[in-house]
Amino acid sequence: MIDENKIKTAVRMIIEAIGEDPEREGLQETPDRIARMYSEIFSGLKQTPEVHLKKTFSVESNNIVLEKNIQFYSMCEHHLVPFYGRVHIAYIPNKKVVGLSKLARTVEVFAKRPQLQERLTAEISNAIMQHLDARGVMVVVEAEHMCMTMRGIKKPGSKTVTVVTRGDFEENYSLRDEVYKMINL
Repeated sequence: MIDENKIKTAVRMIIEAIGEDPEREGLQETPDRIARMYSEIFSGLKQTPEVHLKKTFSVESNNIVLEKNIQFYSMCEHHLVPFYGRVHIAYIPNKKVVGLSKLARTVEVFAKRPQLQERLTAEISNAIMQHLDARGVMVVVEAEHMCMTMRGIKKPGSKTVTVVTRGDFEENYSLRDEVYKMINL
């Protein structure tokens, strides 16, 4: 459970620590705003993917299903600043599929946590394999990290790409190539 009162206290202390006055007009409500924001952007800590992936539909085919360009926002666990981008999910059904919105909801479950992009990619892949009993899954995540663009090295526009393959996609490079082509359509 997210403790908004602790967040408010901590934010007030940060405001003081940077040399600002937490009673200044523009900052008076900042601790409360940040506490509410953190409750929203870390809501994935209270969720599990099976809630979204349990409702499936039977299918006869085992053709690739691709949901691409799923926008996401997450928080880097190293700096607590955002990283954001797109997730592409391809899977090969094993006689059942899930509603397409449920794939986006699964992304949200994992993105709304303190996160690493590499872990995010793997967690999405593992959830789809586990809960859909898919024959294979391939997840590609492209993201821009604010810890790279607004601080440190300061390289705006740089993107990090991570890929995780499971099942049929692990050894079948032609399947992977087909997904890459579908993503770039």
